[in-house]
Amino acid sequence: MTLTNLEIEKQTKIAACIEAMNACNKCYVSSLKEYDLASLCESMKYNKEAAEICSFAAAALSRGTVFEQEILALVVKACEQCANESEKFEHTHCQSSAEACRRCAEICSTVSIAV
Repeated sequence: MTLTNLEIEKQTKIAACIEAMNACNKCYVSSLKEYDLASLCESMKYNKEAAEICSFAAAALSRGTVFEQEILALVVKACEQCANESEKFEHTHCQSSAEACRRCAEICSTVSIAV
């Protein structure tokens, strides 16, 4: 079975969401162990929200939703906010989260064009 360009693009978006979800969850849990927990509160909040939004998006895209563009717009917004907050910190887990979120936002912001 050969995948169409749209199917490949959708799979790429799903993979980016899963990668961002995993990085955000790891950052959230790792932040709980940091000595400067109080300073990480906003970052933790955005990581948790981005992880949940990316998880929902991956599931919705996998089953084929009529709300794809709206969900992807929310993913972009959540990932950009999470990346902005996470990159303020030098912790490896924060930088990894920021990178995964930036990548996810970039991939999910591309508009699908049927060919």
